[in-house]
This record gives sequence, structure tokens and C-alpha cells, in this order.
Amino acid sequence: MNRRTTSITVRLAVTIALIIAAGGIVISVAAYAYGRQAAQEAYDRLLAGAAFQIVQSIAVLEGRIVVNLPVSAFELLALAPDDRVFYRIIGPDGGTITGYEDLPTPAAASEDVAFYSDEYSGETVRLAAALRRFAERGFTGQVQIIVGHTTRARGALARDITTKALGLVAIAGVALVALVAFAVRSSLGPLARIEQALRSRDPKDLSPLTVSTPREVETIVAAINRFMGRLASRVTIMQNLIADATHQLKTPIAAVRAQAELASEEQDPARLRTIAGRIHTRAVGLSRLADQLLNQALIIHRSDAAAQEVIDLREVAIRATDETDHDLLSTGLDLHLDLPEHPVHARGDALSLVEASKNLLSNALRYGAPPVSFSVEHKAAEGIAEFAVVDCGHGIPESDWRDSGRRFARSAGSLPDSAGLGLAIVNAVAEAHHGRLAFSRTPEGRFRVALEIPVVEGAP
Repeated sequence: MNRRTTSITVRLAVTIALIIAAGGIVISVAAYAYGRQAAQEAYDRLLAGAAFQIVQSIAVLEGRIVVNLPVSAFELLALAPDDRVFYRIIGPDGGTITGYEDLPTPAAASEDVAFYSDEYSGETVRLAAALRRFAERGFTGQVQIIVGHTTRARGALARDITTKALGLVAIAGVALVALVAFAVRSSLGPLARIEQALRSRDPKDLSPLTVSTPREVETIVAAINRFMGRLASRVTIMQNLIADATHQLKTPIAAVRAQAELASEEQDPARLRTIAGRIHTRAVGLSRLADQLLNQALIIHRSDAAAQEVIDLREVAIRATDETDHDLLSTGLDLHLDLPEHPVHARGDALSLVEASKNLLSNALRYGAPPVSFSVEHKAAEGIAEFAVVDCGHGIPESDWRDSGRRFARSAGSLPDSAGLGLAIVNAVAEAHHGRLAFSRTPEGRFRVALEIPVVEGAP
């Protein structure tokens, strides 16, 4: 099933476009509010200027108010050509001297110019009111001047400011999205080089990639190299298993076949029983070899795949003792299990540790000399725990200790029917648990082999 791929460039461009769109909404609201305020202040100045000019044109003549409306005041208001202009001059008695008699008045009179908005003649109008006080011989009182106009020009100016602000945001947004797309494509160039390096290499080549990349992309290359390293390890394990099986199983299988052919032609019952015994011995060895080959492959596989958890090594030892070949224990060999009173915790794979312990026990029971002891020891000073097997046999010569953990290593202490895989399995488990396979001799001269792994202190 083909999965639909998504471009990082497209995703980033869309994300930034959405962010800019959301920002554009906020900016449009802010720009419109600013435009309205700016338009309000600009046109309020026009109203204030016109009101002051009208105030200056009012005079008292023979005890009467005389108003000579200046043309310049209306020219000033004409700067808003689409708006209708209204005015009203109110005398001391509250009567209208001139102008629109029903033009709304401010809520409170003030000597300063007072601005207010109201509905008049079916439209919203903006008004400015001013007072002129007279204290002369023939007249005393105050005259109120009201000048106003509709708000069409104010709205148009506010919309114009908002439109221009959004236009700038849109241009900047498009440029930003284009720059982001360019930057992303340029930044992802190393990924194309990685792809080309992977495409051009031989499928059998599992060596690490050597592509020059920025620091941010090095983690990807490192992850690919780690994966290729694990894959190479798996391939090596599979190849070794096939090679080992081919090499080690060919001879015993051929021997069993040859003995079976001899048995099919033998007429003497005594000789036939002898050949049957040989076939049985070969079959047992062949079975043990196959088990060890499969166990080795399983252990190496689990070292990379199985999750490790905190376990009590005493339980591992008990399980390994229970699962050890009963044929070996039924021969009367003396096996002593020595476990501490308190738990010994370590982080590991229980199945792998059980298999390793079984191999240590099997080697001691099969090739060593009784009595055989199996113990779990906690060396707190060194921060390690041990599965230790001690027997009274000659064991492996010290000169062969270094190579005894290799596959099919035949030390001087190994018998002919040994496949050479038991200690290799133990060594593989030790390495998977960051430990080691250790050989030594006790003060009494007994042979001691131990699987050492780090202990977990303070585990529940």
C-alpha cells in the first residue's frame, strides 16, 4: 500500500501562511482601529479649526449678537468633500441664532472644544462644540457654536489605512513564504546527498556512510550507520550460523549415515548392537551440536532484540539447575547449589543468562570431576555479580583461557566429543550484558569458571 508523502517545504509554507493569515487578521483589526483613531483626530482638527474661526467671527453690535460666518471655515470643512456639513449657533437664551435648530447639543457645555458623535438626519455625525463668553455694556452671556459633518471621509480614511497595511503584510507574507521554501530546500540538500549515497552503493555494502553533512543532519547519518551496523551484525550471525552448520553438521551426519548403511548390511547380532550403539552416540552428539548452534544464534539475536530488565540472579540459577540435562545429573554426580540469602539484582535477559548458566553447568558435569558447585556471588566492592561453577577436574589449561570464548575453540582440556560452542555461548551472553567470562583456580587447585555481569545496587 502506497502512503501519501507530504513535502516538508509545503508543510512549512502552509504553516507560515496560516500564521501570517492569523497575524493578518490581528493586524487588520489593529490597523482599522488605528485608522479610525487617526481619521478621528485628523478630521476633529478640521472641526475644531472651523469652530474657532466661527467663534472669532461672532460679535456684539448694539446689544445684539452678530454672526458673520467666515468662508474659510467652510472651506476647511470642505476638505472632506463627501461629507455633509452642519452648524448651529445658540444664543444665551438657548434659542438658535442661525443654523440647524435640531442639531444635537453636547451633554455639558465647556469653554474648551468638546467633541461628540450622534445620529442626525439618518447618518452618524461628528460634532464639535465651543463657547464664546461676552461681558460688555450692552450684552452679557455666552454663545455656543456647534459644527459637525458626517463620517464618510473618516471611514474611507480608516479603510484606506487598513487596506494599505494589509497589502504590506500580504507582500511581506508572500516574500517570507518564498524565502522559507527556498531556505528549506537549501537546508534539505544534505538529505538528497544521503539518498544518492544510499542509492549508488552496492546492496552488499553495509559499511558506514561517509557523507559530508551539517551538524543537524549528522544524527540522521549516525542513526543510519547504527542501523546498518546492526544489519551487518545480523547478516554476519546468519552467515556464521550457515557456515557453522555446514561445517560442523556435515561430518557427524555423514558418520551416522555410514553407520546406518553398515547396519543395514550386518547379519551378526552382536556387531549390529555395536553399530547401533555407535549410531546412538553419534545421534546424541549431533543433537547436542544442533542445540548449541541454535542456542548460539538465539542468544546473539536476543542480545540485540530482547529488552533487558532487573532480575534476581538467584532465580536464574535455580531455573538453570532445574533445566540442566537430567541425564548428566542421573549418573550420580554431586552438584551443590550455593545461593546468598539476599537478592542479587542485575539488569539483563533472563533467558540468555539461564542458557549461559546451563552451558557452564553442562561443561562441568560432562568434562569436569565431582563434586561440582554452582553459586551466585555478589561482589559489592567491585560492583559485579557472578555465576560461578567450580569442579575438581583439570579444567582448561591457563594458556588456553584467552581463546576459550571463541567459537569452536578446542583447548587442551576439551574432549573429542565437545563441539566447542558452550563457552562461546557464555562469552556472547557476557558481552551482551557488559560483563566477561573469567577463568581461575581456587586455593585448593579446583577449576573455576565464572560469568561476571554488573550488579544493580538498591533495586527493590
